[in-house]
Amino acid sequence: MEQLRTIGRELAMGSQGGWGQSKEFLDLVKSIGEARSKAEEDRIISRELEHLKRRLADPDVPRRKMKELLLRLVYAEMLGHDASFGHIHAVKMTHDESLPLKRTGYLAVALFIDERHDLVILVVNTIQKDLRSDNYLVVCAALTAASRLIGEEAIPAVLPQVVDLLAHPKESVRKKAVMALHRFYQRSPSSVSHLVSNFRKRLCDNDPGVMGATLCPLYDLILEDPNAYKDLVVSFVNILKQVAERRLPTSYDYHQMPAPFIQIKLLKILAVLGSGDKSASGHMYTVLGDIFRKGDTASNIGNAILYECICCVSCIFPNSKMLDAAAETTSKFLKSDSHNLKYMGIDALGRLIKINADIAEQHQLAVIDCLEDPDDTLKRKTFELLYKMTKSTNVEVIVDRMIEYMISITDHHYKAEIASRCVELAEQFAPSNQWFIQTMNKVFEHAGDLVNIRVAHNLMRLIAEGFGEEDEGADSQLRSSAVNSYLRILGEPKLPSSFLQIICWVLGEYGTADGKHPASYIIGKLCDVAEAHPTDDTVRGYAVSAILKIFAFEIAVGRKSDMLPEFQSLVDELSSSHSTDLQQRAYEVQALLGLDKQAVESVMPIDASCEDIEVDRNLSFLNSYVQQALENGATPYIPGSERSGVVSVGNYRAQDQHETSAHALRFEAYELPKPSLPTATSQSSVSLPTTDLVPVPEPSHYREDHHQTRSQPSGNAVSGEFGAKLRLDGVQKKWGRESYASSSTPSSSASSQQPANGGSNSDGGGLVTSQARESSYGSKTQPGTEVSAEKQRLAASLFGSSAAKPNRKGHAGRKATKESSSTEKAAPQPAKEQVTPAAPPPDLLDLGEEPVSSSAPSADPFSQLDGLLGPASASPALAGTSAPSASNTPDLMSIFSDDVQTGATSASTEPAQKGATTKKGHSLQDALQKDATARQVGVTPTGNNPNLFKDLLG
Repeated sequence: MEQLRTIGRELAMGSQGGWGQSKEFLDLVKSIGEARSKAEEDRIISRELEHLKRRLADPDVPRRKMKELLLRLVYAEMLGHDASFGHIHAVKMTHDESLPLKRTGYLAVALFIDERHDLVILVVNTIQKDLRSDNYLVVCAALTAASRLIGEEAIPAVLPQVVDLLAHPKESVRKKAVMALHRFYQRSPSSVSHLVSNFRKRLCDNDPGVMGATLCPLYDLILEDPNAYKDLVVSFVNILKQVAERRLPTSYDYHQMPAPFIQIKLLKILAVLGSGDKSASGHMYTVLGDIFRKGDTASNIGNAILYECICCVSCIFPNSKMLDAAAETTSKFLKSDSHNLKYMGIDALGRLIKINADIAEQHQLAVIDCLEDPDDTLKRKTFELLYKMTKSTNVEVIVDRMIEYMISITDHHYKAEIASRCVELAEQFAPSNQWFIQTMNKVFEHAGDLVNIRVAHNLMRLIAEGFGEEDEGADSQLRSSAVNSYLRILGEPKLPSSFLQIICWVLGEYGTADGKHPASYIIGKLCDVAEAHPTDDTVRGYAVSAILKIFAFEIAVGRKSDMLPEFQSLVDELSSSHSTDLQQRAYEVQALLGLDKQAVESVMPIDASCEDIEVDRNLSFLNSYVQQALENGATPYIPGSERSGVVSVGNYRAQDQHETSAHALRFEAYELPKPSLPTATSQSSVSLPTTDLVPVPEPSHYREDHHQTRSQPSGNAVSGEFGAKLRLDGVQKKWGRESYASSSTPSSSASSQQPANGGSNSDGGGLVTSQARESSYGSKTQPGTEVSAEKQRLAASLFGSSAAKPNRKGHAGRKATKESSSTEKAAPQPAKEQVTPAAPPPDLLDLGEEPVSSSAPSADPFSQLDGLLGPASASPALAGTSAPSASNTPDLMSIFSDDVQTGATSASTEPAQKGATTKKGHSLQDALQKDATARQVGVTPTGNNPNLFKDLLG
């Protein structure tokens, strides 16, 4: 409220020529400041707006009074109230000949309306006239309004006049003209693409303000195409050196720092230009060292310059001296008492460890202090740092800390982010399968609804596969421990739906395999799960299918199990359920209990996934039938690409639409204005090279630091224009992501960029060594302070020896999927002719299904499994796509619902095996095909294919 009072007094003083005050205006400000509630403030503003509406309608209001009324309207709009009735009066005031009234009108118009408002067309003509004024104050006001109000369609109307103002004798006009051109470029790059060379010229302007304003559009252009501006590296370095040496007037100083905002912008530009370029980075080392030496840590603006200098050092080609200076400055940030400086230190340390992970070891105790700090923002930033420096030696400590923090927070968005990070680190660095299962249980127990549904499938597959070796005892122990833990977890009051699906599947597969728990006990637990979730059809379906598997296992081993009363009542309830899927499962249980041992073994075989299943996707077993049909006179099949005379109804419809559109009115927008060709005179007068705005991908190691800037044009637009295919060279695969500690430059980068992430150089540009940074956080602490043993143990766990622990035997079997996508690629197989199988007849009992289209769906869920299926097997897998279920809960096993249906019971929609799904030694592509085929038994699945959304940090 104090700020509103100050603004009101200043506006009131301005309404009386800068000295007098309007009593009405001051009374308004005073009454608003003394308002005790928002409702009282609204009543005051409503009365004021009614009064202003009557006063503005009076034609005899003097111009000086009109200015005050307009300022009171601005005050009302600033408080969030609608004053649209006075917008036209602000537009009228822009036509006034008086300079104070004109500037007030431009100010009000810029605050009232935007480029899409209907009144903008009335302002464009006034702006054009004022841009030609002899009074530079009027020109400045028009340029300010043009930057706010001129949209993409009106840019050509004022662009020539703005370009002419770049040569205006007044520096304030040139500065605002550069700012207006920058705004035009942001709104429509194609409209000013031919004027890029003007920004290069203004970089050499005599006025530092014009030069500083030119850095902003140049920064956006350099982000689009850094290679086109490599020749300006020396110029930028010279400017930064002159600014750091206080060559600029003292009017540009801020808290005794010479032009700090110009320095920050120059450091950002140099970070982009020197990324991965050794020759360009060599020009920057001297001036960066001077900034580090002259840096002032006593003021916030000095710390901001030092932080931006650290960001620049972490992006350009590494140098040992620069890394030493950056590490020393980071140490000062971490040892500060200010939370803001600690936050900056943690962020700077996260950037430096990408170049050399050993830098974090000298700050280990400072990181532990930040991890235990009560400030939540600082704690989150510290967890991001630990996520980047996770290795196989410290993954257990880091993930346990992250899970503890995830349990304590209530923010669902950040909770999902922490959960996805825990899953990613556990999949990548897990020391054993037992630890992985325990960690996943904790994540699913506390954030199961926020985790990607594919993670649940990976956990079930790991339990089924075991260690991936010929060690049945270890696999049985793993599954037995999983069963015991899930029976204990079932006592919790609230469990996520996805976690309950995992529990039901594991209990159904291995609940009675070890003989420790009787079948009646497991069935009773599963009945409790089904009764506790009456609205979740997916969980109930999993529970019924798990009970069905237990009955099948008991019958197969010769033990007759009686149906429990609670299960009998559950089956009777599901037999009359509105869900056709639950009805079918209930009928299948009743039918299975009446079969003999041989029939049960054939319907639900044990360890069927261990058998080698050959999938013939070309349907070669039908060759004899097809040959016989051809001999009997049948017409041979003609592929769709070779059918020339057949015209479908869709073709007629498309042709009819085309004929109709040829005679209708066209409402497409006009084509964008093409840039005028430069004349011979302008080409001869300008010796600078022409720069075209061609979108070039940014380097991956810099894009992370500057993700808030303009996004690049998408690859689809480029490929659609030039007819080229999407280039995926150097794109990192999502499955099997490398750790931050061992990350290297993408393979597509130039050879000159390889030493940027590792290795030493003979010219002193290599990485910093531990001898060069012998001063650590512990040695710089004050004498007499003692570090607790708990912190020392935690620091030893987080920043201990870099040598990885020997992997246990369970590590290889679980990581087969990640290693296959990150180490070697399978050789492309020759494409075979594929025959689309006929669609199965519709299920008349399934009233919830929608008609299945004969065309392939637009999204292939198998393509999101990161290339585990080859290109030749992608399209046949989509032929049998099932209809979605009525339940909204995602079904874990619906990932496999896209394979060819074979026609059996729906109880085996989940994995119905007692053993591993794949065998060690086979290729992952064949293993997944066998796994999917073994699970498909030809019934309506419980749900549609889930949207395999990407992880938050993928």
